[in-house]
Amino acid sequence: MNRHAVAFALLSAALFGVSTPAAKALLGAIDPAVLAGLLYCGAGVGVAILRRVARRFLAPGAAQAPLAAPDLPWLAGAIACGGVVGPILLMVGLARTEATAASLLLTLEGVATALLAWFVFHEGFDRRIALGMACLVAGALVLAWTGEPTLSGLIGPLAIVGACVAWGLDNNLTRKVSLADPLAIVELKGLIAGPVNLALGLWIGGALPAPPPLAIAAIVGFFGYGVSLALFVVALRHLGSARTGAYFSTAPFLGGLAAIVFLREPVTPALVAAGILMGIGVWLHLTDDHEHEHLHEPLEHTHAHVHDAHHQHAHGDGDPSGEPHTHRHRHAPMRHRHAHVPDMHHTHRH
Repeated sequence: MNRHAVAFALLSAALFGVSTPAAKALLGAIDPAVLAGLLYCGAGVGVAILRRVARRFLAPGAAQAPLAAPDLPWLAGAIACGGVVGPILLMVGLARTEATAASLLLTLEGVATALLAWFVFHEGFDRRIALGMACLVAGALVLAWTGEPTLSGLIGPLAIVGACVAWGLDNNLTRKVSLADPLAIVELKGLIAGPVNLALGLWIGGALPAPPPLAIAAIVGFFGYGVSLALFVVALRHLGSARTGAYFSTAPFLGGLAAIVFLREPVTPALVAAGILMGIGVWLHLTDDHEHEHLHEPLEHTHAHVHDAHHQHAHGDGDPSGEPHTHRHRHAPMRHRHAHVPDMHHTHRH
C-alpha cells in the first residue's frame, strides 16, 4: 500500500470537505448554479498559475509527463461526464427532489465509482475492500440522513443518480490519464467545465456576484476543487479508482469536522457514528494485503519514476539522470508475486 497516495486521497477529501461549509457560507450572496461555475473557474485559473510557477522550480528531468494525444479522448470524456453532464443532471434533480433525499442520493457517487471500476474497467478487488467501501458509504449515508426522505416523482431522483454515475465515470476515465501531469489535467478540467457551468447558471437566471464574494468563491474553488483534484489524480495513479473513491468518501465527515471547528456547529451523534463507520472502512482498506502471482504484460509509457522493482530499464544518452525522473521507457514482461494495489502498473485481471 502506497501510504503517501492514501494521504493524498485523504487530503483531497479534506480540502473538498472543507470547501462544502465554505461554499455554504457563500450561498447567501451567490446563486448556487453560478457558484458551481465560479468554483470550477477558480480551480482552473488558480492551478494554471500554480503550474507555471512550479515549473520554474523543477529540474527538467523531474517534470511530470505532459498530456499526449492518446490521453485526450479519455480526458475529453472525463470533462464531458464530470464537468458538464454531471452538473446539469444535478441541477435538474435538485429542482425536483427534496433536499434530504438529494443528500442521500449524492452518496452514491462513491458506489458508482467503485462499481464501474470493478465491473466495467475490471479493477481488482476482494471482499475486504468491498466491505470497507460499504462502511465508508454507510458513514456518508448516516451524515446525509436528516429524517424520513420523500420523493416527489422519479425524474428528480433519477437525474441525481445519473449525476453520480457521470461523476463515477469521470473518476474512472481520469484514472486512464493519471500518469500525466495532474496540474495540466486539473487546469483543462477547470478552464472548460468552469465557463460551461457559469454560462449555464447565468442562462437559468443567476447573476454574477459582487467582487468580494466572487474572489472568495475563486479561492475556495482553487483549494477545494483545484488542489483537491490534483491530489485526487495522483492518488488515482497509485491506488486505482475504487480505492481512491472510497477514501474520498470521507469528505462529508471531514467537512463536518471543519464545520465544528470553524462554524461552531455542534457535535452530533450522526457525526460520531459516521466517524466510527468511516474509520473502520479506512482501516479495512489500509490493512488489506492483496498478494498473488501476476504477469506484467509488455508496456511502454512516460511518467515520473524511480528505479524500483518495476523500473529496471536501460537509459539512453538523452535520458535524464537523477531520481525521480521522467522519460519514455519500456516494461519487459515479468511474472512475480508481491502485495499490490491496482495502480497503473497492476491493471491485470483476476
